[in-house]
Amino acid sequence: MNKTDDNYIDLLKSALCASLYDESAWLCVEQPAEHYFENASIGNNIIGRIKRSILRFLSARNLRLVRTRQFDPELRDAGKDWPLFGFTMTGRHRLDALQTCIEDILENNIPGDFAETGVWRGGSVIFMRALLKVHNSTDRVVWCADSFEGMPVPTASDQRIFKTTNWGDLSGHEYLKVSLEQVKRNFERFGLLDEQVNFLKGWFSDTLPTAPIKQLALLRLDGDLYESTRDALVNLYDKVSPGGYVIVDDYNSWETCRVAVDEFRRQRGISTTIKPIDDDSVLWKVGADNS
Repeated sequence: MNKTDDNYIDLLKSALCASLYDESAWLCVEQPAEHYFENASIGNNIIGRIKRSILRFLSARNLRLVRTRQFDPELRDAGKDWPLFGFTMTGRHRLDALQTCIEDILENNIPGDFAETGVWRGGSVIFMRALLKVHNSTDRVVWCADSFEGMPVPTASDQRIFKTTNWGDLSGHEYLKVSLEQVKRNFERFGLLDEQVNFLKGWFSDTLPTAPIKQLALLRLDGDLYESTRDALVNLYDKVSPGGYVIVDDYNSWETCRVAVDEFRRQRGISTTIKPIDDDSVLWKVGADNS
């Protein structure tokens, strides 16, 4: 890439993370924040019920309660706060790692498309498409798999694992519900919605077994829950080319995700070293040795 391309990618990262705007650190009262679920019973007491009633009243009138707070660039870079607006929660460090993986794939001609399971507002897949454009790569597709209706209700497997984690049921949170139409509009904002972007709408258990994906060079998992993570691995891992990458966004922050990944790797005899990206996210190179 030339200097202009470098500047474009750097600015794109800041835009996708909403690091350009101090106001992006403001917290929607109805959105889950860090450690939101440490007290899982809060939604069942009187105060919780009153709060939900007020939020529903305001939402019906297109109003939103916001708590102002100071923008912390270190938290944002690490993906530790969720932006009020912006296109990804992952933070800059994970976008840096994603860029490194993609550029290694392109430099070494590792065959296959790119896929993300769990795209939210589309930040990571928008970034994938942008890198393909910068590198004039026209023979790969970015696959965007999501329910586009928010997170599923946790299964019995998730509930069992939740006993040792702070997270809970996020299926009802509007902040996490982003429609397919909105994600397409987000691509369009960056001039990146074209024939090299494909969408798989629905729960992973329904869409991934029959997904028309022939080969992958990059598989990015952001399903959080046990079944969502396992569905992605069972149906897509064998399509990842040797030399390609698997990135797991919430391996160290969602125990449900980590259990699913560890079980799958153990069952498949995958011994490739898992390498940390930051406190939450990890990756491994398919077919690589442990050096």
